[in-house]
Amino acid sequence: MNIPVVPITADNTASAIDALRELWPHYAAEEMVRVIDQQLRPNGYQLVGIFADGSPAAAAVLGYRIQHSLWLGQSLYIVDIATLPEWRGRGFGDRLMAWAEAEAARLGCSAVHLDSGVGRERAAAHRLYMRHHYQIGCHHFVKRLGG
Repeated sequence: MNIPVVPITADNTASAIDALRELWPHYAAEEMVRVIDQQLRPNGYQLVGIFADGSPAAAAVLGYRIQHSLWLGQSLYIVDIATLPEWRGRGFGDRLMAWAEAEAARLGCSAVHLDSGVGRERAAAHRLYMRHHYQIGCHHFVKRLGG
């Protein structure tokens, strides 16, 4: 299958929601579209996807933003990457990772990076990242505030 990776613009955000809800099931679809378009996109979040079999819903998606830091300079940060269960095992995750690396190089970024949760259910995702030669570069600490 040589299906292209294509941008998912604000007029088509809903096409990414089924795949993204694999990562973030606590969001209702309408709420997720609103958050992406009203909060994330204005802060640089972008989406690309792979559409298979003529479906209006993306089979796999990657959300990213370009960041600047003293640590990495300009880099491409993968915020979200997800594939619908029925499309897993067909290389879509690999294609999205390769796309991110090519896009980062095109934009003159020094690195591509991402955060990934831990736990048994994340093993397949971690194999994907390791297959693409990602290394564990730091520990990410979180302190939740409020109730």
